[in-house]
Amino acid sequence: MNKKISQKIVGYKVATEEQVQEAATKEAESNIIQMHEKVSRPEELAGSTYKIKTPMSDHALYLTINDIILNQGTDHELRRPFEVFINSKNMDHFQWIVALTRVLSAVFRKGGDCTFLVEEMKAVFDPQGGYFKPGGKFMPSLVAEIGWAIEDHLQKIGMLKAPEIPEHQQKIMDDKRAEFEGAAAPTGEVSDFPPTAEVCKKCSVKAVILMDGCMTCLNCGDSKCG
Repeated sequence: MNKKISQKIVGYKVATEEQVQEAATKEAESNIIQMHEKVSRPEELAGSTYKIKTPMSDHALYLTINDIILNQGTDHELRRPFEVFINSKNMDHFQWIVALTRVLSAVFRKGGDCTFLVEEMKAVFDPQGGYFKPGGKFMPSLVAEIGWAIEDHLQKIGMLKAPEIPEHQQKIMDDKRAEFEGAAAPTGEVSDFPPTAEVCKKCSVKAVILMDGCMTCLNCGDSKCG
């Protein structure tokens, strides 16, 4: 490539190898595409579909989240949520489902940190009461369960980090669970946690038991004793 110099050369300086690499890095970073509202939708998007079945309805909801891949094939490749669809045979929720999917899709396409949506949705409570899912997990509302599904998806694509229980704490929880189940009277109820367990305020799972004078969750490890 030829470049015409229109002014007189009065001096020059030879760039070092570090300066050349730094300039190349800055140029590469300037070409990185970040998620924003002007990013056009590709012809094809990859996504995941989650089935949401509640005891409040005979028909399940199917939540589909499509992702866009930015800077594909480079070291700066990113996978970000782009749009949301919810489908169901139950037409009772049609209006608010359409509104919810459009708002969620708009927030995703806006770019930036969209993880706040998860906590906002999980904090929605149904005035008629929530419900328990198989395994003892309490859902305060249908919107909250959609929030849990979105959180699971964001963890899979790397936008959220799944909480991890330290190995020593997991061992203590397993020992307490074994001791509690050994002392409890056998029942015909099948559950992931003891049938007398209470709902954990932190993870919403019916897994809190009293051991050694301390209320401890066998699912997330939350303890009143610290």
